[in-house]
Amino acid sequence: MLPSLRLRLVVVFALVALTAAVSASGIAYWLNRDAVLTRAQNAALNDFRKAMEDNAGNLPRKVSCQELREAAAEMARSSQNYQVLLVGRAEDDKQCAAASNEDDFTLRDIPERLRSAVVDKRAVDKKNRHPYHLYWQRITLDGDPYLVGGAKVIGKGPTPTGYLLKSLAPERDDLNSLAWSLGIATALALIGAMLLAQAAATTVLRPVRRLGEAARRLGEGKLETRLRVSGTDELAELSHTFNDAAASLEQRVAELSAREASSRRFVADMSHELRTPMTAISAVTEVLEEEQDNLDPMIAPAVQLVVSETRRLNDLVENLMEVTRFDAGTAKLVLDDVDVADQVTACIDARAWLDAVELNADRGIMARLDPRRLDVILANLIGNALKHGGSPVRVSVRTEGDEGDEGDELVIEVADQGPGIPKDVLPHVFDRFYKASASRPRSEGSGLGLSIALENAHIHGGEITAHNAPEGEGGAVFTLRLPRDARRVAEERENGENSDNGEGRAKDGPGAGYADGDDGNGDGAGDGGVNRGGGRTDGRDKGGDR
Repeated sequence: MLPSLRLRLVVVFALVALTAAVSASGIAYWLNRDAVLTRAQNAALNDFRKAMEDNAGNLPRKVSCQELREAAAEMARSSQNYQVLLVGRAEDDKQCAAASNEDDFTLRDIPERLRSAVVDKRAVDKKNRHPYHLYWQRITLDGDPYLVGGAKVIGKGPTPTGYLLKSLAPERDDLNSLAWSLGIATALALIGAMLLAQAAATTVLRPVRRLGEAARRLGEGKLETRLRVSGTDELAELSHTFNDAAASLEQRVAELSAREASSRRFVADMSHELRTPMTAISAVTEVLEEEQDNLDPMIAPAVQLVVSETRRLNDLVENLMEVTRFDAGTAKLVLDDVDVADQVTACIDARAWLDAVELNADRGIMARLDPRRLDVILANLIGNALKHGGSPVRVSVRTEGDEGDEGDELVIEVADQGPGIPKDVLPHVFDRFYKASASRPRSEGSGLGLSIALENAHIHGGEITAHNAPEGEGGAVFTLRLPRDARRVAEERENGENSDNGEGRAKDGPGAGYADGDDGNGDGAGDGGVNRGGGRTDGRDKGGDR
């Protein structure tokens, strides 16, 4: 509910300060309230007791109402500012109630329980030395607080009973002022706590924010990132730990990068060095293939096997060189304006697939792409569908998007009529050297064709996805999505390579240089044009990877 650590700290500080301030203010209020009321009450009752002894105690047994009234007025002149009501037996043996101010204080204002307690005579013993006692009670009259007390004069015969009525409004006003003062103090304490919480949060969160920024830079690959350590607290220890972890990670990544670069150089060097003997072997196998009809029937199968395996090995070398280019980041786009329908038709025609492929593409759909890499993608997808899905393979071309009336995305779907791709195989169809059937390790495919097709799509800023058509409507469906204009992607790649200042090539070593240097030598997987060798490679081998 509180997503920010700063907000949580402020809220916690505020709650703690509020709880402490309210508790302290409440305790202070109740202690002061009790002290103020007790002091005012005791002063009034003690003064009333003394006044009863000095005035009412000296009255005769038979007293007139006028004498009671004069005595009550005399008692009310006290500095405690209370009113007095005296009740006694008059000369005519009638009860007389005389008040110092009959308009403000009458017997009706005195609670019945208090009157009963005052006139109730108690037995005298060791614990109770007097038959009558002074009783008091706090009441509210017309919304104002009052103290009511009463006592009976101890003596023989009928003695008068006196009551006092003291207003506690001044004490209430003082307590209200105290409550307002405590409330203001609580608010100020809360504001101060929030300011302190803000300062504490800033102090605590500044190192945390720096740690977060450093972790983000570390995640972006800036392994030289370190934190400045100051102090000896837990945050400083955390910064030390982060710096140690970053240094260890930088060292580990450097080791892995060195191993990866070494592996890439090895694959590139191996592929490059294999091309020279493979060229000679290919020339020999072509001669043997041409002379196959004149060979001994016992030798002909062996020659055919040599020819087949030589072609397979040659295709594997070419694929490895192409993969090396992608891994080294040296693969580049050579863009040109392409009529997509003509490009698909040329790809199918070059590999003699016209009878096995149904094309649904309108001419005039233009795109600015790398024609050679698009040919490689199409050859892999269609060849894969023919080998593992069965004909007829349906290829459809359309555009999607909102840019203009023609759309800004090129979509090519390749659908076969086979059984589809098993669910456990579907996530791995683009993995390198992955083959769905472990019982066919010697199939013609190298397991790199679809991976190379996907890399060629990525270098255009596109994507290839695979799924199965609904049951009864076909087999596997591969969908290629490419931007209609790949110039922006090519510029971004070029700017990224320039910003590296040649670091990528230096890491890759001479192997990557060999791969780039061989693009124009007729390699079907390189950056040169599509030739006879490339046609055989794309048509037969690169499709056999499902």
